[in-house]
Amino acid sequence: MRWIWIDRFTAFESGKSATAIKNVSLAEDHFREHFPGYPVMPAPLILEGLAQTGGILVGEARQFREKVVLAKIPQAQFLREVYAGETLTYHASILTLRDEGASVQCSAWVGNETIVQTEIFFAHLDQARSGAIFGDKNFVFTGGLKDMLGLSKLTPNG
Repeated sequence: MRWIWIDRFTAFESGKSATAIKNVSLAEDHFREHFPGYPVMPAPLILEGLAQTGGILVGEARQFREKVVLAKIPQAQFLREVYAGETLTYHASILTLRDEGASVQCSAWVGNETIVQTEIFFAHLDQARSGAIFGDKNFVFTGGLKDMLGLSKLTPNG
């Protein structure tokens, strides 16, 4: 199963906000196991897409000097399910950005309909400490991932 839950960025304002999309396809692995015959995207995967959008935004704001890890989601309000064939739009806005981490306001919607609203807290791990915990590989912030998501093709203000 793939673990990238955004397809591409559609807007990116460094240090401020990012918007990404996820086309929900019936061909995705999770639909075989999650409610067979009722193709809804699992809520944790929607949260993961929001976390990836916000995490890349936070990482880029600090020039990817540290690893960014999801620290806490205090609550999330889900307003309806997301079905195969729909396109999710993720939006993340940085509320606070400090040396130890960041707070990001996130929302997801389909068309003009809000699907989920949440705030996500991220922690920064310096490279020396994170290397001891996670190793040297930093998949999220490699140039290949940024190219794949189209981040490198966006202008600085979106």
